[in-house]
Amino acid sequence: MHGSPHIVSDVMTRTVATVVRGTAFKDIVRTMQERKVSALPVLDAADSVIGIVSEADLLPKEEFRDSDPDRYTQLRRLSDLTKAGSVTAGELMTAPALTVEPGATLAQAARTMARAKVKRLPVVDHAGRLEGVVSRADLLKVFLRDDEEIAEEVRREVVAYLFPGPASVVRVEVRDGVVGLGGRVRDTSLVPVAARLVRAVEGVVDIQFELDEPDRSA
Repeated sequence: MHGSPHIVSDVMTRTVATVVRGTAFKDIVRTMQERKVSALPVLDAADSVIGIVSEADLLPKEEFRDSDPDRYTQLRRLSDLTKAGSVTAGELMTAPALTVEPGATLAQAARTMARAKVKRLPVVDHAGRLEGVVSRADLLKVFLRDDEEIAEEVRREVVAYLFPGPASVVRVEVRDGVVGLGGRVRDTSLVPVAARLVRAVEGVVDIQFELDEPDRSA
């Protein structure tokens, strides 16, 4: 019943800085600095994403530059020590890369980022070829939707569906993404359902109710 949700391809960045397996350490750093990004997809000859190289992958080279780690550190941080001695993207990258498809919903992408504790995801087609990158900031763009646009969707997709007919008169007002539903409803047991559906509308920050049951005494 709900309108189609925004998907990753609606908000992703399509022009993406990338490196290949053989890109040298200094060139990786230079690309990150020039493009103002903290991670780069690593591509193969077919433009498929084979890994991600991030600032976190590069830092061990500086951290262990002038130190001689003890045996405990060597065992506990073997991966970081290996990266400290690495010089190409293929040696430094985290693989396989965590990716998302362009048709995924923004909610799905947000859950993937949250669970993996990453700031961005390469967007790939069904063959694994790079199409773009989606970041946390991209996912927040839906909260820039116009208040009246949100209100119209709530009226059309929620109020008209749950509270039709003359027994219900529901007003919808939206201010700064906060949806207010006021007026009279035929069945207040539907209010929790309305709350869930309204929160599913992209761009909604919160919902407030001032609803009453119709007067049945007349």
